Amino acid sequence: MADLSVDMSNLPDEIRDKLAELDLELSEGDITQKGYEKKRTRLLTPFISQQQPQEVRQEAVQQALAEMQNRPKPSLPMPSKRTSMMAKSPDRERHDLSSSSDEDSCTGDAELPPPPELGSPPARRPIQPHSRAHPHPLPQLHHQRDRDREREREKKHPPKERTELDLSEFTHLPAYVTNATAASRRGGALVADRVQCYAQAEDTGTGTGRWKVSAKIQQLLNTLKRPKRRPLPEFYEDDDIELELAANPKDPNAPKPEGGTMTPAVGEQLVVPAGLPRNLEAALQRYGTASFKANMATVLDPNGKLSNSLTYGKLLSRSLKIAHALLNKTFTSKASSGGPMSGDNSIKLGDRVALVYPNNDPINFICAFYGCLQAGIVPVPIEVPLTRRDAGLQQVGFLLGSCGIQYALTSDACLKGLPKTSSGDVVSFRGWPSLHWVSTEKLPRPPRDWIPPPRPADECPAHIEHTSAADGSAMGVIVTRASMLAHCRMLSVACNYTEGEHMVCVLDFKRETGLWHAVLASVLNGMHVIFIPYALMKVSPASWMHMITKHRASIAIVKSRDLHWGLLATRDHKEISLSSLRMLLVADGANPWSLSSCDQFLSVFQSKGVRGDAICPCACSSESMTVCIRRAGRGGSSAGRGVLSMSGLSYGVVRVDAENSLTSLTLQDCGQVMPSCVIVVVKMEGPAYLCKTDEVGEICVLSGATGSGYWGLPGLTNTVFRVRPLDSDGEPIGEEHYVRSGLLGFLGPGGLVFVCGSRDGLMTVTGRKHNMDDIIATVLAVEPMKFIYRGRIAVFSVRVLRDERICIVAEQRPDCGEEESFQWMSRVLQAVDSIHQVGIYCLALVQPNFLPKTPLGGIHLSECKRRFLEGTLHPSNVLMCPHTCVTNLPKPREIHSDVGPASVIVGNLVQGNRLASAQGRDMGYTDDSDAARKYQFISQILRWRAQSTSDHVIFTLLNAKGAVSKVLTCAELHKKAERIGNLLLEKGRVNTGDHVALIFPPGLDLICAFYGCLYVGAVPVTIRPPHPQNLHTTLPTVRMIVDVSKATLVLSNQSVIKLLRSKEASNVLDSKAWPMTLDTDDMPKKKLPIMYRAPTAEMLAYLDFSVSTTGMLAGIKMSHAAVTSLCRSMKIACELYPSRHIALCLDPYCGLGFALWCLSSIYSGHHSILIPPSEVEVNPALWLSAVSQYKVRDTFCSYGVMELCTKGLGSSVNQLKSKGINLACVRTCVVVAEERPRINLTNSFSKLFSALGLSPRAVSTSFGCRVNIAICLQGASSPEPSTVYVDLRALRNDRVSLVERGSPHSLCLMESGKLLPGVKVITANPETKGQCGDSHLGEIWVQSPHNASGYFTIYGDESDYADHFSAQLVTGNTGEVYARTGYLGFLRRTEISSVNTSLDDSSSMLPRDSDTDSLASACGSVSILPDSHDTHDAVFVVGALDETIMLRGMRYHPIDIENSVMRCHKKIAECAVFTWTNLLVVVVELDGNDSEALNLVPLVTNTVLEEHHLIVGVVVVVDPGVVPINSRGEKQRMHLRDGFLSDQIDAIYIAYNM
Repeated sequence: MADLSVDMSNLPDEIRDKLAELDLELSEGDITQKGYEKKRTRLLTPFISQQQPQEVRQEAVQQALAEMQNRPKPSLPMPSKRTSMMAKSPDRERHDLSSSSDEDSCTGDAELPPPPELGSPPARRPIQPHSRAHPHPLPQLHHQRDRDREREREKKHPPKERTELDLSEFTHLPAYVTNATAASRRGGALVADRVQCYAQAEDTGTGTGRWKVSAKIQQLLNTLKRPKRRPLPEFYEDDDIELELAANPKDPNAPKPEGGTMTPAVGEQLVVPAGLPRNLEAALQRYGTASFKANMATVLDPNGKLSNSLTYGKLLSRSLKIAHALLNKTFTSKASSGGPMSGDNSIKLGDRVALVYPNNDPINFICAFYGCLQAGIVPVPIEVPLTRRDAGLQQVGFLLGSCGIQYALTSDACLKGLPKTSSGDVVSFRGWPSLHWVSTEKLPRPPRDWIPPPRPADECPAHIEHTSAADGSAMGVIVTRASMLAHCRMLSVACNYTEGEHMVCVLDFKRETGLWHAVLASVLNGMHVIFIPYALMKVSPASWMHMITKHRASIAIVKSRDLHWGLLATRDHKEISLSSLRMLLVADGANPWSLSSCDQFLSVFQSKGVRGDAICPCACSSESMTVCIRRAGRGGSSAGRGVLSMSGLSYGVVRVDAENSLTSLTLQDCGQVMPSCVIVVVKMEGPAYLCKTDEVGEICVLSGATGSGYWGLPGLTNTVFRVRPLDSDGEPIGEEHYVRSGLLGFLGPGGLVFVCGSRDGLMTVTGRKHNMDDIIATVLAVEPMKFIYRGRIAVFSVRVLRDERICIVAEQRPDCGEEESFQWMSRVLQAVDSIHQVGIYCLALVQPNFLPKTPLGGIHLSECKRRFLEGTLHPSNVLMCPHTCVTNLPKPREIHSDVGPASVIVGNLVQGNRLASAQGRDMGYTDDSDAARKYQFISQILRWRAQSTSDHVIFTLLNAKGAVSKVLTCAELHKKAERIGNLLLEKGRVNTGDHVALIFPPGLDLICAFYGCLYVGAVPVTIRPPHPQNLHTTLPTVRMIVDVSKATLVLSNQSVIKLLRSKEASNVLDSKAWPMTLDTDDMPKKKLPIMYRAPTAEMLAYLDFSVSTTGMLAGIKMSHAAVTSLCRSMKIACELYPSRHIALCLDPYCGLGFALWCLSSIYSGHHSILIPPSEVEVNPALWLSAVSQYKVRDTFCSYGVMELCTKGLGSSVNQLKSKGINLACVRTCVVVAEERPRINLTNSFSKLFSALGLSPRAVSTSFGCRVNIAICLQGASSPEPSTVYVDLRALRNDRVSLVERGSPHSLCLMESGKLLPGVKVITANPETKGQCGDSHLGEIWVQSPHNASGYFTIYGDESDYADHFSAQLVTGNTGEVYARTGYLGFLRRTEISSVNTSLDDSSSMLPRDSDTDSLASACGSVSILPDSHDTHDAVFVVGALDETIMLRGMRYHPIDIENSVMRCHKKIAECAVFTWTNLLVVVVELDGNDSEALNLVPLVTNTVLEEHHLIVGVVVVVDPGVVPINSRGEKQRMHLRDGFLSDQIDAIYIAYNM
């Protein structure tokens, strides 16, 4: 038991007690010596591995973490997860945990309990419905104690000023758990009611407020206050060149190479041993006849038993059978279902065939490989496709296609196991050509007189080796017969192979080292190879050592992971003897951390006979084949070793470091150059200049034994296989062509080759180079046994904002808790930061066995990266650190306050810019006759129409089925209005000027009630009724408008009043507190004389209340004069007459929607077909069917309706066409909006319904706002709406820069309709109030007779809004008064593309109007014809000023960021952004499983960084329907923000980016 050397003082007390008991039992004879040793070993085993020679990197990491313990620790917020996310999702559970392994695993799989200091995750408290669970169950007292402790600690250790962001250990934050509430889950409230969803949450005073979202954000801010590592460069613009320069700064202190130019390293002369066969065919012939009974290959089955052997005689006869069958097609084949084979399908000399054999069947593979060589056919070995979705399968298909492969050779068992179609054919794999599948077993014997064809020329391809580039694309390296033979000879000499030796091979025998040594060199030398299948290595990691012991094998070919696994299988070490081993070839010796595996293996197995000089690392690649091998028997464990500075290596310079340095990398040599080879090291970038002696570069090889090119890729072949190294003068050092090996390294003393990484594994971050393997080694050193599942880690870089960003993805052990994961992640960040001085951009954890695998169980890196970038990786935890990594952001914009408005005007004049001002056409002259004055206002016009055209149908209301629900003529409307007026006077005792709240569903009752109010001089306030399914959020809004508008009574119908008085409503609000409520369904029976009160021009006609997108409730006053002017303006623009049919599908409660629904028909006399949007939710085809049925020329809708039609009818256009729906009649289809036109939606709508005859130029938008509800509207004869492309980057800086379509950073803007008659707009600087020039961004100011008279009240601060209706310019025309819209935009004079005015329309205007002698509008017919000018002033709305986000001195419009986010992943259903204390918060709705939520976090962060140069602070993933949207289809971002900060949102996941 001497070899169990354990430091007893470090053992836990209970173990020491048990050992003492054992000693006592032994001394008293109660236990035998054997039993004592067995029990003692069992007790001490867990503590031995920890005290084996500790890996260098592990020591460094622990030291780095210990140093960081003493620094002040910022408290980092843990991500918040919903309870459902804590449990495993169903698609994770189906992965079998036991079947995983890894080609590059570096840690054991011993089950260890969580470390005692962490304990188990916090208990989850049961969660009340409709509330957030408070994550911290501690009472207030404990919080107080914690805070006191913190204060004490701060007094003792005041935080030091530091210039580095220290991501030290996170404080113990419990997981933030929420539960799904019924209301906010999918299919909750309808779209129209996604507004004001969040009531103010009150802090219950339980002391949990500290862990609210707002507290977590504060925590995040405190952490981010520490300055970044590198100061930002001086001011620069955010253009591409500047960003690129900032991403690759030239560090003046960077070490530079100081050595002289290197001299090429030349290998010894190749002396071929006398008895070696002249080539492989000759070797096969010799051994197959002379020693035909000698074993060539032996395979172990998964239980470790010898299952199958192949003698040299069998190999010769079977390979000849296969050669004959291929050339003469004496085999049966199964076609793949990819369709008929093209052209001639015979196999000729030099044709390529695929070899598809599993990793446990080397015997059939070797027979097929040599069969192809004998027949002069080129084998292309590939992996067995197990499913149609294997990682990288499509790329392999491209390789097969480019090689023109028609036949795939395989074994019976493999053919049986391939996925089949119903007809029994092999399925067609994605991207693969059609193949004939041929089994190489049970083939007929060739005739006795048949001899193989003569050996092809040396320059012919012998085989094609499949390799892949860093991006996963498959390539085939051509190996000629001459190269193959030369390589076998070199290996034979370098490894001193002799006939009859036994070799144990653990590697993949289809490529690289496994193929070269175990399949080719072994046959050339007549050796016996024992193959250990990968499946056996998973079960019994020490099986290869048992085979060495059993067969007295002298050579073993392994990878460092096999050494590592062998170390961990301590149970199986007893019987092992490795004294026969003269050469232990480590195939991945070029991997920087193979050294620790070799050292540990040697220290443990030296006692079993392993000699230090037997361990032979080698370096190789598919392109250059073997570059170098350490020769067996030369130099022991002290063979070439270098302790190098990792910082120096990151600059490409070799610098020796102190052995105990934290940031050193210890490298072992990979031996000497191969015989007859020459090696040079050339610069990694640019022309192939030779490196200095102390410079790291790419190793290039000149030898007769390298690949000769990539099949079918001449360009890449020239770059890699035709390199002519240049000396310092730029002259080639010789005529020969070298081959790039893809390995990075340098030449050490004595011609030793040192490799410190690979070209594919290199990540260049901020000008410094880091090796993936080095990062993996550091990550693995952070408590590997406790956390990482089987050492499975993927490291790669993604390019974001013109620099590489490092991402780490690790499989976590199944038993790790949330808090444990988070603490481990924080430790990894610290370790990498300390040792490599580089920040990690993203650290993600996935469930065990979740990363895509290569066929040998390694991690498929390119597939892993692809899934990460596509958002299909499904991590279970993510920590993004963009704040700490991204140091090449543009510097914040500086606003120059010294440039005043006068200077701007002078500048515009000097440059010849027109000042931005535009005007709608003239309103025409006004009629001053008594008749015109008598019927001047809207209520008077209704009375006049009821007399003169009493039976004219003015309104038709449709139901969801498209049937007519109600019809109103002018006379019926007048009579109903009179009856409601009487009701108001009799029961409501209404006085002139009293405010009356009208709460009606969209319909005719609302219109009748409105005119009833006007008839008796009351001021109506239209309010949307509360939603029955969503009372708790919609009822308070209704009540607020009633209160704020000072309504003296409420007018409604029976169904709404019943709802207001229901039990559900009284749970939300006190039902007795409403003002007097009158029911229009309960009219007085007796007819009273109407007390008509005529209005005056200044008198208020109605109040219009609306919730703005910033969550502000604002009511505007509309006078009778303004209403008349508005209606007249719309009549002129849209050519509205009594004979017209207008279809309206929008909400009738505020803005232009209300004006069209209630006012316009009465004024102009046209027939309005009313379609409530709620009915379109039930039947999406309703609106378009009505337009077609009534041959409507002009229709108005909202974005919500347009979206419903686009999404709901996308697949049924042909069905609609067959029903006869035709939209060719539509002349204008106007979207009523108070925002920037949604050009993507209008374009999709136009394209989709063009199949039904909709003209693409018919669809347009309008623009109105609170101060003027209709500024722009696409008129009947207006030209087509124009579009421009502007630069998004200029827009951030309040500039308009026009660019070409398709240019980078371009944003397409569409004009918002044409200015209405009588409207004048200018753009002005919102801060200085100076007028802007043409095409300059400014606030849109409007002057018009239909401007609102003012705000009735703004629910909020009124002082900010005092000048909204009386703004004046400070320069130029200072006397004019404008109303400020609060919207940013610009004016631009544009060409009119076409004027769509048909003469018959224009000429028939007057007679039509005079048919009904409309006094109030006859005068408007004079100026209807469009101007003869061919230019007009287009108004482009960019966005609401209140909505803009000011970050880093630049102005962002939320919609631009949201559009980018919407494009980044197909599962994002909706998105909203807002800021909180300068942190950008992005809320995304996930249309998918909760388990997919974390896919979105990196993509959202990447996209916003790349496209907007902003770092996202918080990413919130929620269910569909959570982002509140008002009736106009606008997002209510401020409501969302308030809900988020008061913990009202039941988020699936909240990620706090570091």
